[in-house]
Amino acid sequence: MKFELFVALRYLRAKRKQAVVSIVTLISIIGVTAGVMALLVALALNTGMQEEFQKRILGVTSHINLIGLGGVPVTGYERLIREMADVPEVEGLSPTIYGQALLQSLGREKPAIIKGIDPLHQETFSELLTNLREGSVEGFDLLEPTPPIILGRDLAESLAVSSGEIIRALGVQGELSPLGRMPRIENFRVLAIFESGLWEYDANWALVPLEAAQDFFSLGPEQVSAIEFRIHDIYQAPEVAEKLKELAGPGFTANTWIELNRPLFSALRLEKLAMFLAIGLIILVASLNIVSTLILMVMEKNRDIAIVTAMGGTSRTLTRIFMLQGLIIGTVGTVLGDILGAATVWYLDTYKVFSLEPQVYSIPYVPFRLTWPDMIVVSAVAILISFVATLYPAKTAAKLDPVEALRYE
Repeated sequence: MKFELFVALRYLRAKRKQAVVSIVTLISIIGVTAGVMALLVALALNTGMQEEFQKRILGVTSHINLIGLGGVPVTGYERLIREMADVPEVEGLSPTIYGQALLQSLGREKPAIIKGIDPLHQETFSELLTNLREGSVEGFDLLEPTPPIILGRDLAESLAVSSGEIIRALGVQGELSPLGRMPRIENFRVLAIFESGLWEYDANWALVPLEAAQDFFSLGPEQVSAIEFRIHDIYQAPEVAEKLKELAGPGFTANTWIELNRPLFSALRLEKLAMFLAIGLIILVASLNIVSTLILMVMEKNRDIAIVTAMGGTSRTLTRIFMLQGLIIGTVGTVLGDILGAATVWYLDTYKVFSLEPQVYSIPYVPFRLTWPDMIVVSAVAILISFVATLYPAKTAAKLDPVEALRYE
């Protein structure tokens, strides 16, 4: 063991008459531990929210949407699908129709978004059909005698229906008749009920076969609202979208999951930075305890410092001794904070301690996710602040005059 480290460790083990120094040292360690632990829990909360929203949103929506300029329907979608199916980055694609309707059942009614999907591309458009609360997708391609419909859990509860029952859909746009524009009315058979985990989708979405949606919204057999794409790397969506627009030619545009959800994820990133800065102040305050601890140590160890200097110790030796003391305090506090923070995050996430109102937050509980990069950054910042806190006391000790310290000994 090096001389400086040996002395630093001995100084941290205060004698009985120096109990005040020992207590202040313990308080410094506790302060660093509390700061690191709080910061890890806060970052895990933000990361958990971001990852949970991203996972659930991408589970029910596409990565890229190819749509017509001005919201016009996409015509000749089968040709576009054949041309774009061979793009290396594309994992799957499917034609889709979106529209609004008023659903009615047993005297209840609820506005909903009807999504028409191609039964031949069920495995590519979303993960909705893998989270069924009731029923199954078998028979989703059978339009006779009554077209099937799959409802979100909360939407089905609002209508008080279950699988096998018949509901009525009224089209918002309606259709022309001798009496003027009349609402489009169609009966659907509830085939299944899905649960995505996001209230916005569970309470407002209904899925029907593509052909049934084309008939209900008065679209031609070659017309759809959009072509949805799922790609291998979701973070390459902007680049792949540009490539798909070039292949489609003029009259088309594309949007990505990043663009559609930019306000949400931008707010989460800003909140993460704000929490890091705000709670990081706890570590900064704890570092002031390290400063006071080392200053007390210098005052208590005047005689020892003078003896070390008289025995040949240089100012660099004294500086290293007190820097090592501060680093030991900061490192011990950081390690304890990492352990306690990781344990707290595991407990809060495993047992879902904090529940939420899905109608307000879209998810039923507060998720926590602690990542290695976050832990490394927090630990590095805590140790760096602890090191900076040692500079002034260490320089003070190095400038101590041994003659003055031993004059009255």
